[in-house]
Amino acid sequence: MTDPRSVSFWLDDLAATGFDDLAPRATLPGDVAADVCIVGAGFTGLWTAVSVLEREPDARVVVVEREFAGFGASGRNGGWVSALFPVGPAELARRHGDAAARAMSAAMLDTVAEVGRAAGALGIDCDYDRQGTFALVRSGLADRAAAAEQREAEEAGQPVPERRSDPALGETLWTEACASVHPGKLVRGLARAAEERGTRVFERTHVTGLEPGRVTTTEGTVVADRVVVATEAWGSELPGVGRRILPLYSLVLATEPLPGSVWAAIGLPRGATVTDFRHNLVYGQRTADDRLVFGGRGARYHLGSAIRPAYDRSAVVHRHLERELAALFPAAAGARVTHRWGGPLGVPRDWHAFVSPLAGGRVVVAGGYVGDGVATANLAGRTVADLVTDRRTPLTALPWVGKRPPRWEPEPLRMAGVNAVIGSLSVADAEERLLGRPSRIAAIAGRLGRE
Repeated sequence: MTDPRSVSFWLDDLAATGFDDLAPRATLPGDVAADVCIVGAGFTGLWTAVSVLEREPDARVVVVEREFAGFGASGRNGGWVSALFPVGPAELARRHGDAAARAMSAAMLDTVAEVGRAAGALGIDCDYDRQGTFALVRSGLADRAAAAEQREAEEAGQPVPERRSDPALGETLWTEACASVHPGKLVRGLARAAEERGTRVFERTHVTGLEPGRVTTTEGTVVADRVVVATEAWGSELPGVGRRILPLYSLVLATEPLPGSVWAAIGLPRGATVTDFRHNLVYGQRTADDRLVFGGRGARYHLGSAIRPAYDRSAVVHRHLERELAALFPAAAGARVTHRWGGPLGVPRDWHAFVSPLAGGRVVVAGGYVGDGVATANLAGRTVADLVTDRRTPLTALPWVGKRPPRWEPEPLRMAGVNAVIGSLSVADAEERLLGRPSRIAAIAGRLGRE
């Protein structure tokens, strides 16, 4: 079993601060029966478990997890509780119509507050702090992108981000539609809350087969009326998901706690999140203990959708992140980096997150968050709980319900295409810095990534 403390700063911090000793849970004790069997003990699976038991307190809910609760993206991400959906509002309207797009965007916005409310109700102190996101505007192109983002929000009927100016942080586009959390505290707290309400969570239990009414594992079989697949990137290794999801790595680092003088020079409030307008996304947050957690895309895709512990860290990508952190925040340039980690996020071929009932609703697959999963997983969990308890609600009418992503191309076309897009976005960022005009390469790459 993987040492939880080696996976990310967030999980290491749990043990270091006494929040959670990360002791392993029992494996599945042979064959068991359940009303709902959930595969995956991350945010989606655990929010589903909690939500099912809110609706039906006597339901028999079983969660099976190959490693431990929080092993996947839920224990590794940047801690953004964001209203961002992988498909933007204009594209949602094009695909589903204006009313459905507005309903989806409104549900995501509501979910930012719901995560904080629900965590508090469950007694989980996860450092939830809604200070919003500051997108740095440090070039003419960024200024144009910020204006376009404001126009799109206004046309979609969403809250319009504000232009702000700060002596330290500079020009920014600020949106309140994001909170920050300590994701390790949240996911491990959810596991405890689910167990306290009657969920049986079994770790170190590797699923080897899925079908309606049955989940086969290395430790036994769960016979269940409903099966929920909540494995995000790791779904690429499961029958029934496979090429419908692609694991794409995002890498992250954390600095030591920074003194107040450094934060005064940076200008970022405690609990706030930060990004800019480049094509190869970077993201950060100021943590409750005054660290700067900073991550980004750019790691290459691996042949055959391979997921390996060795891919969680890349000297090249982590050095790049350290350089970018220093470039954005010179006051933090000399800070010691205490943790470097990463992991795969789940990318559907059409970039559209989904909640997919299959086999007449006896199996539900949810995921495809493309890195925007902390809030989205909460919405998915509540939605899946409505579906598996046979409720028809406004959540089950949202346009991502019933959506099933197309399959990615077979190899080696998949590897060639994905890595070409990743590389071209880095080239596009360099092109825009040098020439000061929008990159044609980025426009082409964006179309290829979604077609």
